[in-house]
Amino acid sequence: MNRELADSYAFCRHVARTQAKNFYYSFLLLERPQRDAMCAVYAFMRHCDDLSDGPGITPESGRKALDAWRADLSGALNGGAPPHPLWPAFRDAAERYRIPAQYFHQMIDGVSSDLAPRRITTFEELYSYCYHVASVVGLTVIHIFEFQDPGALALAEKCGVAFQLTNILRDVREDAERGRIYLPAEDLGRFGVADNDIREGRDGEPLRRLLAFEGARARAYFDESRELVGMVGRRSRASMWALIEIYSRLLRRIEDSGYDVMSRRVRLSSFEKSWILAQALARQGSFGR
Repeated sequence: MNRELADSYAFCRHVARTQAKNFYYSFLLLERPQRDAMCAVYAFMRHCDDLSDGPGITPESGRKALDAWRADLSGALNGGAPPHPLWPAFRDAAERYRIPAQYFHQMIDGVSSDLAPRRITTFEELYSYCYHVASVVGLTVIHIFEFQDPGALALAEKCGVAFQLTNILRDVREDAERGRIYLPAEDLGRFGVADNDIREGRDGEPLRRLLAFEGARARAYFDESRELVGMVGRRSRASMWALIEIYSRLLRRIEDSGYDVMSRRVRLSSFEKSWILAQALARQGSFGR
């Protein structure tokens, strides 16, 4: 590994270690080449988010920045050297694990859709949003995790939707403060919840029933995607299990709170995430069977 590539991976590891939170815990269970590749992909995703959601960003400036980032992505994947420290590591990881370039372009499509205030009308629209901001991440991850069974692609898509629905439930209040309501308008109408109820932080039984309805959808996608653990490479299964378990347990914490997400932000502690890693290590032998 030359100095430029080594420095690039060091930069990506720093970004992942300081910002990845839930994701980074699962990285620790991987062997070094896969862990580095995950850090490189995460650094790319983190920069996408920063370009679309940072302080002072307007729809116009965000769109221009993401267009330039997309051009840099194409340049990097075609052998160029755009001026950002993550690109050498990112290109190396994408080539090493044969990750389709379309996933990275779809990630940019997803964050671009958040540049303006959002109002999602149907679950089909919400599913598409979840696909672009989360499922494509899952599809990328299983390439690094060396899947062999083509059925893993469909399960990775569903797993990503489960993760993003969980994030949406956790962040209902914060998203509304940013002008974004991801819960479908058709579902708000079904449960008698108005947009202003969410914008103004009004809790109550109708909202709790709505959130439980969306939580049941997320739980169903988690249940479907559990088989994904056995479809990735054996040395990656503990990490895959831990990643799913962390987000599944976060959803369980939201469920156990009675969907009280308006008064506080539900989260797992560092100790709980570390305990999940310990469980994954203890089960590592059984994942290889």
